Amino acid sequence: MLGPTFETARLILRPPTAEDFPAYAELMADEESARFLGGVQLRTTAWRAFASMVGAWTLNGFSMFSIIEKATGRWVGRGGPWRPEGWPGGEVGWAIVRSAQRRGYAKEAATCAMDWAFGDLGWTEVLHCIDPANEPSIKTALSLGSVPRARGVKAPAPLEVVWDLYGQTRETWRARPR
Repeated sequence: MLGPTFETARLILRPPTAEDFPAYAELMADEESARFLGGVQLRTTAWRAFASMVGAWTLNGFSMFSIIEKATGRWVGRGGPWRPEGWPGGEVGWAIVRSAQRRGYAKEAATCAMDWAFGDLGWTEVLHCIDPANEPSIKTALSLGSVPRARGVKAPAPLEVVWDLYGQTRETWRARPR
């Protein structure tokens, strides 16, 4: 394994493996699920994005985790720390397959990932890059205690999206009610 594995009440977060790619490709091929992730991707394009996440573990010592549903062992998404070249800051992001959405998995995984980013990785701030029309992710960010930081931020190339940035400091995260 390239990094740590964490368990929450309902999830396992671990670095992605080759066996996770088919489920990741399905996520990125689903119009509804991929809508706020830059749009539907061909399987070959999804492979490159997936390989980029896996490679970031080696280059940075962190990256997105595969999110596994404990009860079923099913891959239900990806989430965690992300900071590629040109990114507006250290992000903790999430994407959950449509069949597992609206169960609180994104918040549960992001909470674990933010604890790790602020604690072990030493980050002092976390951002969430969210399409302004993505109301479920905005609600998740707000439920985590993040607040709007910037509006209308153009993503770095080759992405052709505009985000609103939400975020918070390590101090705010640690002072939150639990």
